[in-house]
Amino acid sequence: MMFKNIFRSANLISHFNRGNNLLVRTVKMSSATNSYQTLNVTVPKEFLYHVELNRPNNLNAMNDTLWMEIKNCFQTLGHDENCRVIVLSGAGKIFCAGLDFLEASQMGEKLADHEDIARRAKILKEQIVRYQECMTSLELCRKPVLAAVHSACVGAGVDMITAADMRYCTQDAWFQVKEVDIGMAADVGTLQRLPKVIGNDSLARELCYTARKLKSEEAASIGLVSKVFPDKESMMQGVMTIAATIASKSPVAVQITKENLIHSRDHTVQEGLDHIASYNQMALQSEDFINATVAAATKEKNVLFAKL
Repeated sequence: MMFKNIFRSANLISHFNRGNNLLVRTVKMSSATNSYQTLNVTVPKEFLYHVELNRPNNLNAMNDTLWMEIKNCFQTLGHDENCRVIVLSGAGKIFCAGLDFLEASQMGEKLADHEDIARRAKILKEQIVRYQECMTSLELCRKPVLAAVHSACVGAGVDMITAADMRYCTQDAWFQVKEVDIGMAADVGTLQRLPKVIGNDSLARELCYTARKLKSEEAASIGLVSKVFPDKESMMQGVMTIAATIASKSPVAVQITKENLIHSRDHTVQEGLDHIASYNQMALQSEDFINATVAAATKEKNVLFAKL
């Protein structure tokens, strides 16, 4: 009965949709912001945001400013109605060299101010949790994040991309869980997410225990990346095309889909089913569902959706 009523109202909805499309076209988009010191944020297409790690002279190594700006950026875009999808890439020669060791050495100076192990441990834990929250901001962001990796992706770079929704790379790309080589265990997300991303616990352990380089062809074969491109230019074109397709879909549908995929990953099948049922009892009453359903029935391909 619901679908019958929807189709009976096709003319009304089409009229509403045309007005809605006009609204989308005429409302001013939020401008690209370059207020960040270590990120370059642009809007190459409506609803599609490009976040670029922008410390090329430092191989996009993660200093404290970059950690914090990543968190701020993805939290901000997660609530920005003008943003529906995010492409993440790196400027310069490589995607990310991992931790900035020059700045990290300053932590030793801070710890040296305290002789007691409990007080030093408190400082370290607070710092670790801060950095964990920065990587998790990609996962908590309501908008899909597409990571585009060229050349090296090391240490914290792997933490970052495993928190993204989808990953793509160039033919010359390689990945490395580097932490054991510097006498530590990865502590901001790789050990928790990598096994689930590739679905191979044995291989994940091998990569984390040995710190060997994972090249692009193998990364694709194990599912770490969706596709390998010949070079950075073709990769960015391909990823932007995929992102634009996502941006054209209902933001209600896409954002609920992301949230439920993450929820279901960490819960039982039944808990995942209960979760999506709770969401869709509301979402199926959304104008997005009505507009998309009418478009499917009338073979309308260029449906635009209101901001969310």
